[in-house]
Amino acid sequence: MSQQRKSIIPDDFLWGGAVTSFQTEGAWNEGGKGLSIVDARPIPKGHSDWKVAVDFYHRYKEDIALFKELGFTAYRTSIAWTRIFPDGEGEPNEAGLAFYDAVFDELRANGIEPVITLYHFDLPLALAKKYNGFASRKVVDLFERYARTVFERYRGKVNYWLTFNEQNLVLEQPHLWGAICPEDEDPEAFAYRVCHNVFIAHAKAVKALREIAPEAKIGGMVTYLTTYPATCRPEDALANVQAKELFIDFFFDVFARGAYPRYVTNQLEKKGICLPLEAGDEELLRSQTVDFLSFSYYQSQIVRHQEQDERIIKGLEPNPYLPKTKWGWAIDPIGLRIALKDVYARYEMPIFITENGIGLEEELNENGTVDDDERIDYLRRHIEQMKMAMEEGVEVIGYLMWGATDLLSSQGEMRKRYGVIFVNRDDENLRDLKRYKKKSFYWFQRVIRTNGEEL
Repeated sequence: MSQQRKSIIPDDFLWGGAVTSFQTEGAWNEGGKGLSIVDARPIPKGHSDWKVAVDFYHRYKEDIALFKELGFTAYRTSIAWTRIFPDGEGEPNEAGLAFYDAVFDELRANGIEPVITLYHFDLPLALAKKYNGFASRKVVDLFERYARTVFERYRGKVNYWLTFNEQNLVLEQPHLWGAICPEDEDPEAFAYRVCHNVFIAHAKAVKALREIAPEAKIGGMVTYLTTYPATCRPEDALANVQAKELFIDFFFDVFARGAYPRYVTNQLEKKGICLPLEAGDEELLRSQTVDFLSFSYYQSQIVRHQEQDERIIKGLEPNPYLPKTKWGWAIDPIGLRIALKDVYARYEMPIFITENGIGLEEELNENGTVDDDERIDYLRRHIEQMKMAMEEGVEVIGYLMWGATDLLSSQGEMRKRYGVIFVNRDDENLRDLKRYKKKSFYWFQRVIRTNGEEL
C-alpha cells in the first residue's frame, strides 16, 4: 500500500493577511494619537485621506471574527508610533498602548498570531519637522525607545516582529522616513546617510528584542522586485545584476550577514560618499542579524543598460511579455518562485512572504458579494509557485495576502481594492463601511483549511 504523500507545507505554516495601521485604523485623532507624516501628505484629486480609512479602530472585533472564519493563523499589521508616542518622544500614551493590547488579545483569543511591523512609513510628524526624520541619529535613538516600549508591553503577545516595512525603498524615497534632502547636500550621499541610520535603527531594535523577549522572532523586510535582463546582451545582463545588488541583495546582506557588502562600499568610495559611521556601528550590525527574511512581492520588471540615468536603481522598465493590472503592475507568479529560490540559495534562512496580492476595481453585485475570479487566479498561481519552490527545498514559514479587508491604498485610493472582504465605502463617500465576503473569501478559506492542498 503506497504511503500518502505528505504536504510540502508544514502544519505550523502561517496563513493570513497583511495591512498597515494607517490604511485601516482611521480614528486619526482619537485615543491621544498624534499626527504622522501620512496625515500631512497631500491628497491627489479624487483620492481619500486616511482619517477614517476602513475604521478598524472601532470595528476590530468584527473584522477579527471574519479573519477567524477565514481560518487565518496570522495577521500582520503595524503599530502607529503616534499612538504610543504622539510626538515621537516624551512619555508613552497609555490609551494607545491599551488599544493594541486589546487588538492583540482579540487576535490571540481567535487563534491568530499577530505579526507586527514597527514602522510603516508613518513617522510622527513632529520628528520630521524637528529633526528631519531618520536623517538624524536622534530619531534613531527615539525609534529604539519606541521599540523597547512596545517589546516590553507586548512580550508574550507578539512573537513575530518586522522592523521597517520595505526598507529597501529608503535609497530612492528617503521622504518615507521623514527625511528631506537639504539643498546644499548631494542627494545620493544624503540617501545613503538616511539608509545607514535606518540600518542602525533596525539593528538597535533587533538587539532590544533579544534582551527583552528572546523567545520572539524578528525579521528584516524588503519589497522584492524580480528583474530580468531586457535582452541577452551582456551589458543588460550586467545591469540586471547591479540593479538587484543595490535594490535587494544589499539589504538582505546586512540583515543576514551583518555587514555592508563590498559591492556597495567600493562604489561609495569611488563616488567619494562617506557613510556616517559612529563608534560601535559596525559591531552592532555584525552582532544583530535577523531570525528570518521577509518580503512583499507583487511584480517583476526588466533592466536595460543605461549610460545616463539619474536614479540610484538604474534601467528598470516594464516587461512586454507579461499581462499587467490596471495600475501597470506586471503579473508574474513565476517571478515569486525565482525570488524564493534566489534568496534561499544565498542565505539559507527561513523566508516569510508578508505581502502578495492584486488591486482590482470592484463593486458589490446584486447578491451582496464580488465575483473576483481574477483575484482568485492571481493568488492561486502565486501560491502554486510558492509550493514549487518549497518542493525544491526553500523554507517558507508563512504567506500573507495583502489586504484581508479592502483598505485605502498608500496613495489614498479605495477603488484599488485588495481584500477578500469588501468594505462598503469609496474614495469620496464613507457609506456604511459594512463588510461583505467576496468569492475569494470562500476560496482562501478552503486553501487555508486544506493547508494549501486545494487551490
